[in-house]
Amino acid sequence: MSTIFAGTTVSIPLPVTVVATGAAVDPTAVLCKVRKPDGTITTLTYGVDGALVKAAVGSYYTDVVATEAGIWAYRFYSTGTGQAAGETSFRVRESSF
Repeated sequence: MSTIFAGTTVSIPLPVTVVATGAAVDPTAVLCKVRKPDGTITTLTYGVDGALVKAAVGSYYTDVVATEAGIWAYRFYSTGTGQAAGETSFRVRESSF
């Protein structure tokens, strides 16, 4: 688990590829859930929320400003064509200043 300081912008990526060929593919739907240390969960949907961005075919991301100290978690998932899922977390430290 990586550790960053509060106020850092974290770019959360989601590459989607076909397992058999490694070719990038656009899924039917792309979603991202972000859980703050206080338990608040935000769900973003590509095509609905401007914060969930398509960078190229099969390449999506969202930027999150880590404002609270503690453990942040996120889950990216897609449905239909290119169905995939992944999740991880990172720790945010408060600044000493």
